[in-house]
Amino acid sequence: MSMFPAMGGGTGGMGGGRGHGGGGRRVLGSSEPPPPLLDPNRQRDSHRILRLFAPYRWRLGVVLALIVLSSGLSAISPFLLRDVLDDGILKHNVTLLTELVGAMIAIAITTAALSVVQTYISTEVGQRVMHDLRVAVYRHLQRLSLAFFTRTRAGEVQSRIANDIGGIDNVATSTATTIAQNATTVIATTVAMALLSWQLAIFSLALLPFFVWLTRRVGRERRAITMRLQRGLADISALVAESLSVSGMMLGKTMGRADDLAVRFTGESDEVAGLEVHSRMAGRWLMATINMVFSIQPAIVYWLAGENFAGHAITLGTVVAFTTLQTRMLFPMAQLLSVGTDVEASLALFDRIFEYLDLPVDIVEKANPIELRPDELLGEVRLEDVGFRYGEDSPWTLDDIDLVVPAGTRTAIVGETGAGKTTLGYLIARLYEPQVGRVTIDGVDVRDASFASLAATVGVVSQETYLFHASVRENLRFARPDASDEEIEAAARTARIHDLIVSLAAGYDTIVGERGYRFSGGEKQRMAIARTILRNPPVLLLDEATSSLDTQTEHAVQEALDELSEGRTTITIAHRLSTVRDADQIVVLDHGKIVERGVHDELIERAGYYAALVAHDRAAEPLN
Repeated sequence: MSMFPAMGGGTGGMGGGRGHGGGGRRVLGSSEPPPPLLDPNRQRDSHRILRLFAPYRWRLGVVLALIVLSSGLSAISPFLLRDVLDDGILKHNVTLLTELVGAMIAIAITTAALSVVQTYISTEVGQRVMHDLRVAVYRHLQRLSLAFFTRTRAGEVQSRIANDIGGIDNVATSTATTIAQNATTVIATTVAMALLSWQLAIFSLALLPFFVWLTRRVGRERRAITMRLQRGLADISALVAESLSVSGMMLGKTMGRADDLAVRFTGESDEVAGLEVHSRMAGRWLMATINMVFSIQPAIVYWLAGENFAGHAITLGTVVAFTTLQTRMLFPMAQLLSVGTDVEASLALFDRIFEYLDLPVDIVEKANPIELRPDELLGEVRLEDVGFRYGEDSPWTLDDIDLVVPAGTRTAIVGETGAGKTTLGYLIARLYEPQVGRVTIDGVDVRDASFASLAATVGVVSQETYLFHASVRENLRFARPDASDEEIEAAARTARIHDLIVSLAAGYDTIVGERGYRFSGGEKQRMAIARTILRNPPVLLLDEATSSLDTQTEHAVQEALDELSEGRTTITIAHRLSTVRDADQIVVLDHGKIVERGVHDELIERAGYYAALVAHDRAAEPLN
């Protein structure tokens, strides 16, 4: 049962809330899981994982060399032990005994030092791989269009970056070197055991293929559990991000649903805890059995040696050396079998990470884009035969749109909710891209312009103002990092927010709070206006920038907007029609089509669709 809609920024026009068929946001509390982004049964690309380590192959080569050297040195110790017993102690050869013991001590010191160096290099490589993955996922998500974020929970995205990439920490940092180290140790130990007694070596390793087969089965089980576990962690992250945000807390408290949310969180946390237990216990009986078998084998070797199993007498030194090798093999062999299941489980995490990296980028910058020069542009905007829809099977949100916005003029876009007003505006800023027709600024198709120059050309002020949890100065400077304090204050004065800021105890260094909840809606809007003033774009898009404000606050913000609009091409997506009656051109949309256009008085005289909207507005009934 739905509890309340997912919290987050953005206008209704950015997602399924306007009925565009683009797939609405998942409702908080919905029991229906989001559809998989890719086929979960696809073959994993092990080469792709290996390519993550390719930039660090030389350092990994050093680690491998250290591992081989360390394992080789360790394999010598049992032979030294055999000679210590047979030739040193039993024959009372003190000189040889001293040399052999000294060699054993030197090997121990050397292998310990090599282990420290190897751990440092492998850890550094692993952390660099995780860093590369985090950056790759973040940058790829930055390139996706708004459509992806309007249908994806914020907590889901956070979970992929934090939980999934964080979950491969051990794999990226130590698993590869653990496998190499233990495999090398096992190989070296097996060779040493065969040299001591090939008959006993065959006995000791007879069950190994069977154990490997069982371990692979356990690994596949853990992989499936890990996939379910990560989805559960994503659900928890989404619930926390939504219900513990300021908006979520307010809604939960005012609706009296705080206890219900706590119950839901408890249920999801309990499910994750159960999956954690299941994951950790998967194959534990198998591993315990393997450890038991390896632990029993030395005792059996003692018995076999006493029974002359090999067909000839085996010296005491050989028996002790062989059982020492058996004991030494126990840990790396168990580690190898155990890490195999861990690798299988980690592949589920890689699958989820690669799902995001494989998401297609539907809005791409051209290889050699045109660099718009905002200070030289006139600012004429044209939409030529534009058609847009949110999916191949969805109805057209905009259809056959032909519109010219002359440079330096004000155009208002009006219409009922779902008419396509916001979508039209976002096509100009290339937040979406039309399937039919084109959008141009001074004759340049926005698809041919570079992202940076287009962002500098089209300034957007929406009804949903987002402020970071940072100081006022940092929030304003986000629009233009090189802006001086004087320029920031001048922009704030123009936006009529400077006096309020300086009246605060910390002035421009005041922390605005999460999503800016220390400030009213009108104050946040004026900060958004100040940010746009700093960018000084020739084309201004006002997306219902005053629709959520009371009349008095709207008047103050409107004055700031009027000053901001001076000398710019301004496109206003209007909620309250009283704010656009002086526009040079009013365009009326209905179900994605332009049904009327003209100035206010002319459209009123026609007594058509626009006149009906004005009458509706005057009756104080909100349009949205």
